[in-house]
Amino acid sequence: MTSMSRARVARRIAAGAAYGGGGIGLAGAALVGLLVAEAQMARRQVSNGTTNHVPNAEGLYGLSYDTPGEPPLRLLMLGDSTAAGQGVHRAGQTPGALLASGLAAVAERPVHLRNVALPGARSDDLDRQVGLALADPGLVPDICVIMVGANDVTHRMPPTRSVRHLASAVRRLRTAGAEVVVGTCPDLGTIEPVQQPLRWLARRASRQLAAAQTIGVVEQGGRTVSLGDLLGPEFAANPRELFGPDSYHPSAEGYATAAMAVLPTVCATLGLWPAEEERPDVTRREGILPVAKAAAEAASEAGTEVAAARGPWAVLKRRRRRRVPETEPQPATPSP
Repeated sequence: MTSMSRARVARRIAAGAAYGGGGIGLAGAALVGLLVAEAQMARRQVSNGTTNHVPNAEGLYGLSYDTPGEPPLRLLMLGDSTAAGQGVHRAGQTPGALLASGLAAVAERPVHLRNVALPGARSDDLDRQVGLALADPGLVPDICVIMVGANDVTHRMPPTRSVRHLASAVRRLRTAGAEVVVGTCPDLGTIEPVQQPLRWLARRASRQLAAAQTIGVVEQGGRTVSLGDLLGPEFAANPRELFGPDSYHPSAEGYATAAMAVLPTVCATLGLWPAEEERPDVTRREGILPVAKAAAEAASEAGTEVAAARGPWAVLKRRRRRRVPETEPQPATPSP
């Protein structure tokens, strides 16, 4: 599918999400039985070696930067197992801990991490998660990172419904005063247990959802980072290093790769990135594009950021990855 046609489909999905339209089917009725059988087989393979244990990484990071009278930045993780950090054994290996450590180093300021993500969650769980995040008006997060979408595809949630829930979550968080960065749906067509023809359909569905997510998020004032290749070339080249035991969730190295892709956008959103890197660089194929076209391009390249510009335009940036430190959380103070 070309970027132009992907942009049209993404715009249709996003419009359906905004105005209450129905889902857009990706497979005819004749394929349903085969796809269901393939999906069940892949799910059984993925479940082998999977543990629901998620290390508790919540706490205060960057204590060495503590400045009297200046409260720590508040980072909140929302979404599914990827945001939660399922598949690793140490708290410092989770994406939340990696982002908190990296943000503290860039800001030279402590960062308090809270994680309300839930393994297995779909976008319709974001309403509950946002409710938890905003329960105390005095502790609104400075920055929220949402990673969601994979379970929406595997459980065949209509993309319009998926985007509607995500856009609503972003709107609520932005209205409360929090900045929002969304890591869009990964390319599920690259997961080894998934066979053809499900592999092709999973890739198509996940990339369409990622593009539509970008439109919905940007229209609500958030930013997105494309994780479309999170399970792609780098993971295919080094599966024993970047995949966990279930060949589905990232390993510690895989989560570090994701964190490196997201950290620059988190820092830029908070105004902590060098100003010269905020200008679009034409040599890196960056620029100001129609939102749907920017979303379609971002869906096929990991680490690509899309942020709102004026009207129907968006800024497309290809951030340089930065290595993030791995640090165990320190005990949280009574008043984070």
